[in-house]
Amino acid sequence: MKKYAIVYCEHQFGSMDGKTANGLVRDSGLYEIVAVIDSTKAGQDAGEVLDQKKNGIPICKNLQDAIASAKEKPNYFILGIAPANAFLKKEERQVIIEAMEAGMHIINPLQEFLTEDEEMMTMAKRYGVTIRDVRKPRPKKEWTLFTGRILQVKTPIVAVLGTDGACGKRTTAMIVDKALQKRGYKTAFVATGQTGLIQGASYGFAMDAFPLQYMIGELEREVVRAYETERPDIIIVEGQGALSHPAYVSSAGILKGARPQAVILQHPPKRKVLGDFPFVEMPTVESEIALIEHFGKTKVVAITLNHEGMTDDELKQTIYEYERKFRMPVTDVLKYGADKVVDRLIDYFPSLQKLEVAVS
Repeated sequence: MKKYAIVYCEHQFGSMDGKTANGLVRDSGLYEIVAVIDSTKAGQDAGEVLDQKKNGIPICKNLQDAIASAKEKPNYFILGIAPANAFLKKEERQVIIEAMEAGMHIINPLQEFLTEDEEMMTMAKRYGVTIRDVRKPRPKKEWTLFTGRILQVKTPIVAVLGTDGACGKRTTAMIVDKALQKRGYKTAFVATGQTGLIQGASYGFAMDAFPLQYMIGELEREVVRAYETERPDIIIVEGQGALSHPAYVSSAGILKGARPQAVILQHPPKRKVLGDFPFVEMPTVESEIALIEHFGKTKVVAITLNHEGMTDDELKQTIYEYERKFRMPVTDVLKYGADKVVDRLIDYFPSLQKLEVAVS
């Protein structure tokens, strides 16, 4: 059965805390998105709100309006919000129950697990639907610690890290991954957050659902599994948070667990303070590069930008200035594609150069 989905993102679509909905509207993966719920933007086109390009997905004021507006009957309801506290409000619980009453399966990306909620499970059983807690980890007895097997992986591993949370790391990672495939390379993408998993990534897990020492081992396990299963030419690992961020440790887990030989740094030039922590100034690109390269014993090889709050002229000028200053490729993959980044990766990894000759 085809998966037609409504994405709930009340008050948040197009914002940082709506990053799950934003990602699914740009690349829905397993699902066909038929409507977005956000009463503050009702009546608009979701693609136009995000990227100034219409995509035919209506933004609706409530669940009833979304069901009525959908071209196909929706059978999935996806929570597309990513609040800092990761817990449901009363009104959000109610709309989930209403979605189950309407016969929709629930996709929950929060750290509040609905499969452990007696009321929610009772409702799911009553209406014959399922609940998927995307962030819910495997049973503890199956968790793995770091083994060192990652050191035997011969394929180049590249991580997309950032200077803040919700700044476009997953979007950039997926665009780079697809651009490499277009060049004829076999890739493996490792998701580390809820959106990539909802989109259907074959490898990965929600890193922030694990204690740090297991987070490292679990990521190593997924990268090794991707390597042994796919034998890819290159592995792309999605980043989380920022290494310098005072509240998150996921980037440290990525550098330790995935051991990337190269890093792409995602940065929003217009942000002055951290997204969910306005009392903390944004790090500089220089300081983040230095921290990543020292901590991870790796190399930042390209910078990708998030154009939020920027005019096209400002973006072009920033790209020009950054390339002169940092002596590496700089681009905005949503605006200009990922060719610069792919060229740099091919230049950086000799194994990709050999393959380029073979596929050209």
